Amino acid sequence: MAIITNPTKVITGVNTRWSYANVWDPKAIDGGKPKYSVSLIIPKDDEVTVNKIKAAIQAAYEEGQSKLKGNGKSVPPLSAIKNPLRDGDIEKPDDEAYAGAYFVNANSATAPGVVDADRQPIIERSEVYSGVYGRASINFYAFNVNGNRGIACGLNNLQKIRDGEPLGGKASAESDFATEDDDDFLS
Repeated sequence: MAIITNPTKVITGVNTRWSYANVWDPKAIDGGKPKYSVSLIIPKDDEVTVNKIKAAIQAAYEEGQSKLKGNGKSVPPLSAIKNPLRDGDIEKPDDEAYAGAYFVNANSATAPGVVDADRQPIIERSEVYSGVYGRASINFYAFNVNGNRGIACGLNNLQKIRDGEPLGGKASAESDFATEDDDDFLS
């Protein structure tokens, strides 16, 4: 049986960090439709993931040429439309979580599947937060809405690989109460 591959689909590497993780409840932005979303922070040295994303963006551009052309005479060059792969050093210079990384904002109208490293569904909401590391299944597609043209990123599924320092400045209960006096507490 032949395996059919989708050139616009990417599974990110295990060192991808999740930020602004709205994966349990959809949120509306600027009065739009509520969506599930996550910002995927990809280290620039994860060249495998970065190259897979660039290839998928190119494939989405080629597949979506009629949509991108719209009523115009020609298809705008890829460099002239919105690109979902963005440079954290340039666009978020004051946020150290994005330093030395690219990022992609992925969203979906339907809830993503969320599993742990053993591919078991994560039910406890507190297990998924901005700052965890994991893989993401994403897909790229062309859009042309009211003359606003580009390539967008859809969110399919997420796999948490390991915990990370929470982003946003809030400490976890575990770290707040981790003291050297832990053993004395029970005696």
